[in-house]
Amino acid sequence: MVALKIEEQKTFTSGLFLGELFDRFLVREANIITFNSFTIDGHVRHGYYSDEELEENQIEEFSAWKAIKPFCFSLIKGKRLPESFRIVFMLSPDGKEKFLESRILGMSPDSVGGLYLNVHYDNNEMTVVTGTSMNIFTLDKTLEREWDESVKQFLKKHGIAYEEVG
Repeated sequence: MVALKIEEQKTFTSGLFLGELFDRFLVREANIITFNSFTIDGHVRHGYYSDEELEENQIEEFSAWKAIKPFCFSLIKGKRLPESFRIVFMLSPDGKEKFLESRILGMSPDSVGGLYLNVHYDNNEMTVVTGTSMNIFTLDKTLEREWDESVKQFLKKHGIAYEEVG
């Protein structure tokens, strides 16, 4: 786990809410506080969709950020900044499998519960905290280190300056 303080908040939030920077991520949950507190549970209610829609649109267990982003943006846009927001992103099962294949040879995707990005804005500060969860017990921190490095590279690639904290 690594905590990164975002120094380029405008670039980051533009990529987050207006661009496609995080569109490939799934949303586990989101909480936005403006004049009310709004909480989004990212779990898809499969009964809402037909079997054809689920298959055709490749709808997974969690909603993609691309689908939820317009609702979240509508809550924060305006003259006033939100008091705070927190979004928990996770890599899709396909993305997790590709990440493991490219970075950690021999690790089964079934042994990894999730690869997470926790985006938090509060008191005019933006932080991104990485996270991993495992379905097996291991003392090996290779996955965690590789995920941390991957997130740092992702931010650098998109011109987002950060400072590692803690």
